[in-house]
Amino acid sequence: MLLKFSAFEVMVACRYLRARRREGFISVIAWFSLIGIGLGVATLIIVLSVMNGFRQELLDRILGMNGHITVQSHRNQDGISEYEQIMSQLKQVHGVVQVVPIIEGQVMATANGQAQGAIVRGISQQELNEYQIVADNIVSGNLDAFQGDGGVVLGERLAQALNVKIGDNVTLISPRGRSTVMGTVPRSRAYPVIALFNIGMYEYDSSIAFMPITQAQLYFMLPDKVSKLKIFIDNPDQVASIGTVLMDLIKDQARIFTWKQSHSHFFNALQVERNVMFLILTLIILVAAFNIVSSLIMLVNDKGKSIAIMRTIGATRGMIMRIFFLTGSAVGVIGTIAGVALGLGFAKNIDAIRRGLEQLSGTELWSPEIRFLSQLPAIVDAGEVTTVIIMSLALSFLATLYPSWRAARLDPVDVLRYE
Repeated sequence: MLLKFSAFEVMVACRYLRARRREGFISVIAWFSLIGIGLGVATLIIVLSVMNGFRQELLDRILGMNGHITVQSHRNQDGISEYEQIMSQLKQVHGVVQVVPIIEGQVMATANGQAQGAIVRGISQQELNEYQIVADNIVSGNLDAFQGDGGVVLGERLAQALNVKIGDNVTLISPRGRSTVMGTVPRSRAYPVIALFNIGMYEYDSSIAFMPITQAQLYFMLPDKVSKLKIFIDNPDQVASIGTVLMDLIKDQARIFTWKQSHSHFFNALQVERNVMFLILTLIILVAAFNIVSSLIMLVNDKGKSIAIMRTIGATRGMIMRIFFLTGSAVGVIGTIAGVALGLGFAKNIDAIRRGLEQLSGTELWSPEIRFLSQLPAIVDAGEVTTVIIMSLALSFLATLYPSWRAARLDPVDVLRYE
């Protein structure tokens, strides 16, 4: 059998891996092949892990803040009337976990001479406490006073932009004011800051403010109405089927948007980028595999006399082929193992490495304003790591076949004729 190695074959293959001074150049090429495969495998694992972590973190934060399905009126400014009846219908659908009524509007937040655009979301105290992505990430203050005229909860970066802290007042100015003979007068009111949250996503931490729903209904002049219903389901991947059921249920009462419709361009771009990176980094492993081919061919040419002597003392073509197959495969196997170890170690500690590099260089390598997230995430997927290992080993094994076959085809008579 081709893959059943004898002790003699293993011994000869190991001797060929330890090149002497005369064969030093061949050994250098083999080492470069090993390093190339290792770096290719490590880079592929690191990039895939970071892309997985980036997508999962964004998905958790975006869906945690916006829900899996959004129900809103056909005209956004009108709001949804009789929303409690609609909510009771939606909660009866299988797979629906939570339905949250929300008042939402854009305002200009001002304090201490600073101004910042913000989105105010009116929500009940009970619903906000169940909003785990916010309730679990309160960094200052608490939600006990979040009721009636209690005050507002700001994102930490929004509070920093306005230079406010717990207990300070923030003035909210809305363009949706009262109509007078002089035109529409913007609505303005000051609210105390009772808590700050930081979910780790710059877009939300710098623009979201929560207000008690009863106060938001008064402020945005939507009595007994809500702007939207945020629906959370047990399996986000089944949002299409559940969305169809909800559309049939509410019919023409409101519009429905799923998270895939609202953010499809964003996550599709991430998927395309991930596939392109996988293809490019696979080429690194392929180039290293070609180096194995070239180094083995030169080794075969250099060891022609040794091959002829082994053939004359009884070695079969199968033995010669297995010796060189083992020699080339060892480079691929060792490189793959080293690459997996390096890639997993790097992926598991990538954020700590990033912080260390920032301290050494004195520059910010990961800007939350650009990257959306406050830290560099990485999620190692066992299936993807297995795929990378199989692909690397397969390319390494395939690269050894032609040189091994060429070594087995050498005629000892032709090689030794002029020796």
